[in-house]
Amino acid sequence: MDILTRYDHGIYAIDSGLVMSQMNAVHLVVEEGRAALIDSANNDSVPRVMAVLEHLGIAPEQVDYVIATHVHLDHAGGVGALLSRLPQAKLVVHPRGARHMIDPSRLIASTIEVYGAQTAAKMYGEILPVDPQRLIETQHGMALALSGRKLTFLDTPGHARHHHCIVDGRSGHIFAGDTFGLSYRCWDRDGRCFVFPSTTPVQFDPPALHRSVDLLASYQPEAIYVTHFSQVTEIPRLSADLHRLIDAHAAVALAARGAADRHQRLVAGVAEVARREAESQGWMLTGEALMSQLKWDLELNAQGLGAWLDAPKR
Repeated sequence: MDILTRYDHGIYAIDSGLVMSQMNAVHLVVEEGRAALIDSANNDSVPRVMAVLEHLGIAPEQVDYVIATHVHLDHAGGVGALLSRLPQAKLVVHPRGARHMIDPSRLIASTIEVYGAQTAAKMYGEILPVDPQRLIETQHGMALALSGRKLTFLDTPGHARHHHCIVDGRSGHIFAGDTFGLSYRCWDRDGRCFVFPSTTPVQFDPPALHRSVDLLASYQPEAIYVTHFSQVTEIPRLSADLHRLIDAHAAVALAARGAADRHQRLVAGVAEVARREAESQGWMLTGEALMSQLKWDLELNAQGLGAWLDAPKR
């Protein structure tokens, strides 16, 4: 299947089809006939996920968990629809995100605020609530077993306060959602991956994100799986790049603080950070082609920086 990427250790990436090809991955872990899905993308992605399960010979009843790394709708918008197709599966979610899966009204409202009502409806459709009886809330260090395979959950704020990451006990790899940034495969050059932070609204917190990146790196994983888009390696190099780029984003925000045209300055500043990074690191995609591919991310990162500037500082 052209939407399916196979890795070692029973790990797969499903191209959800959200927005464009290789933009958003749903990850699948299979262990001795049992399965877990990590993130869901949106409702339109559910048929793709079900087709992959059928292709791999995995019955809906064999899926034990749907794990949302966090409850932003490009990660969890299809959870309710997916659970309706997976009769045994439990939703595993950060405790700060659980209430939004049970009652998604505030989540829908915030998504409309970010994208606008028409675009939000087109991208995500009707967000179905989750039965509280089918929900497992995690705590930092908590582990679940997938047919004996240990999945350990880490509290990783910085991108969002309702974000956790998952350490896979079999491979030592980590599923990082957006905590380890964006790494689109069209940027790769000669097998070398690159990374860029995701400062999506509304809970970007640079110090917390620095700590979360350090926490992930401390496990010394050979690979990390990001939602946008899938496996990256050379984790020490990418961790250092992320730290530098988080600081660059914060500097863009502080330079625009108080300006009448703040949002335009934020978008332009984030775009310039991306241009410089692509040129200095030798990304395969540069210039206007890169700006076009990053159109959504530049806007969302700028909105996130604005929300950070406006947030009360603790």
